[in-house]
Amino acid sequence: MEMDADAFEKLVVDELDRLPDDMVDGLDNVVFVVEDRPEDGSLDLLGLYDGLALTERGGYGMGELPDRIVIYREPHLTECESDEELRDEVHTTLVHEIAHFYGIDDDQLHELGWA
Repeated sequence: MEMDADAFEKLVVDELDRLPDDMVDGLDNVVFVVEDRPEDGSLDLLGLYDGLALTERGGYGMGELPDRIVIYREPHLTECESDEELRDEVHTTLVHEIAHFYGIDDDQLHELGWA
């Protein structure tokens, strides 16, 4: 599947806007970033939460750099064959990475069907 960076970023923003308010309202000091690929160049990773989960923020306070949720364009395009499948996968990736912000680990995500 092919999609340029601008169109993919718009799709990510659209999917982020569709998430339930109670999921995104609690996001504090988090930025969403779209990148082509992970630093190692692999196509295996769809997204990444880079930060400190809420459950681990004992001394977290003012002046902290924002946590980042990174969505990788090329791995998504490699994984998906249609626009609908791409939207679903981006949605799932956003939920997965936001869950890490809230301290939900991969085992819990598997139990919930999101990993």
